[in-house]
Amino acid sequence: MKKRLQHLRTALIAMGILLVVVAPLAGWRDGADGALGALAGVGLVALSYTLSSLVIAVTDLRARHLLMPVALGTYILKFAIIGVVMWFVAGTDWGGLPWLGVLVIAGTLVWVAAQAVWLWRAKIPYVEIEPS
Repeated sequence: MKKRLQHLRTALIAMGILLVVVAPLAGWRDGADGALGALAGVGLVALSYTLSSLVIAVTDLRARHLLMPVALGTYILKFAIIGVVMWFVAGTDWGGLPWLGVLVIAGTLVWVAAQAVWLWRAKIPYVEIEPS
């Protein structure tokens, strides 16, 4: 399982850097609501991608033939939940909503970029040779 989740460290570090850079800016601009919106946006994306990675890793271990439908279903469910959360929050008068929206988008881009950089640098063999 650990082998299937090696990308998480890089992506979570990138999300932490994003939060450290943007949360003070959001707090300075819009106070506590802005900082909480930034935290919620980064947290929502990090949580959703981490859970997706775990579900896909478990599926790969237990039922590899179901990997594609589970991965696609997880992807659809993840973005549906993010959409519902955004819709629910949009119905309130919370001041952190703009930061939440911006950081969901920015967090997704940062996560995907970090995962791509990890993949480009990873030394993944094309063929896995089982030890005899």
